[in-house]
Amino acid sequence: MEGKSRANTGPGEDEHYVVISSDSHAGAGLRDYKPYLEKKWHEDFDAWADAYENPWDFVDPRLEREDFDFGEEEILTGAASWHSALSWDSPRRILHMDQDGVAAEVIFPNTAPPFMPGSVFAGTGPATRTEYEQRWAGLQAHNRWLVDFCSEAPGRRAGIAQVSLFDIDDAMAEVRKIKEMGLTGGILLPMDSPLSDSPPLYVSDLEPLWQICAELDVPVHKHAPVPPQLPHAERGGPGMVAISAIENHFYNRRGVAHLIFSGVLERHPSLKVILTEGGAGWIPEHLHQLDTIYDHGKSADGFRRFLQPAMEPLSLKPSEYFQRNFFLGASLFLPSEAAQRYEIGVDKIMWGVDYPHSEGTFPYSREAISHTFADVPPDEVRAMLGTTAGEVFNFDMQLLQQVADRIGPTVADVRTRPAKLPEVPGQSMSPVFA
Repeated sequence: MEGKSRANTGPGEDEHYVVISSDSHAGAGLRDYKPYLEKKWHEDFDAWADAYENPWDFVDPRLEREDFDFGEEEILTGAASWHSALSWDSPRRILHMDQDGVAAEVIFPNTAPPFMPGSVFAGTGPATRTEYEQRWAGLQAHNRWLVDFCSEAPGRRAGIAQVSLFDIDDAMAEVRKIKEMGLTGGILLPMDSPLSDSPPLYVSDLEPLWQICAELDVPVHKHAPVPPQLPHAERGGPGMVAISAIENHFYNRRGVAHLIFSGVLERHPSLKVILTEGGAGWIPEHLHQLDTIYDHGKSADGFRRFLQPAMEPLSLKPSEYFQRNFFLGASLFLPSEAAQRYEIGVDKIMWGVDYPHSEGTFPYSREAISHTFADVPPDEVRAMLGTTAGEVFNFDMQLLQQVADRIGPTVADVRTRPAKLPEVPGQSMSPVFA
């Protein structure tokens, strides 16, 4: 692959990095999903759409930036309507990607699929079979829409399909279908929530899903947990936001342990698992903890004998499974985490924008990249910004290099910390600049 061959050459100051955002979001407008549903659901869909309320409504400070093309309508609205519109406005997204220096994007959902009780699919169990069938039809409608959306920017988008874990046969059929339809981003597991009743990842019921994803080279994604939404935010009070931030890492930590100690990765050594928008600084300490448990389980002394049945089938240490099977969608990637890159694994890190979310780096991605990577060797920057994601998601790197040569940041750009950085935090909600 071109990315590998280029990594062995000394980069010039004018070389353009291929930037692939491992964390972007898109979804159809609420009623635009209707054509992607079977007609038998149309009447139910209309009733659901009439009752649905967008839980996000705030004025976005990024609209104050004067040197960026947001568009007149976006500046006038400045709220959730602008935030949502960027989910499906393909030409505007491409313009923003070019201005932000991003050659390609890996796309998670962003708007509520039909029949969902909230803004995202959080794994809340259906009360009836009909409710399940409605929600499953809604997820499939999103996946079909996403195929068309990705086709509007050939070579620059890898779409991630949504699946439910309440009927594994349906999920397996959808994995085969999205592979045939050309969605190259993989599948998204239901987003974690304290109220989710999706099965934990270690249960044997999920084994056929892991098997088919490994066989078809379909990456499996865990994203940040569901943020507090009504009515639970009202019941929980303002503390829920802080609690959500604290628990952000927890769900990814748990997922890593589930997949390793249940033997999923031992049975499916080629399975790719991607953890996105869950931080990265926790990984070295967590892997040390898991390795310690593994070592304890190799002994029959005292309480350790309880661990033996889980550890005996494992041929690798947890940290070794992590290095073989896991990747990080490292959006909101902090300079302090970049300093830990060798402990985390440079070849595991895939930088991301989190477009169009307000906590993401858009439209300050050039500044964010320089702020985070100014002191990092160019070969490592190249891997974390693009070539690793190019390999994981099978992007055409030659095509993307042509795009990057037109719009991407250069080695010199990244090495130079932005002179106007002190002005950025006032217009950005991204923790990268904190």
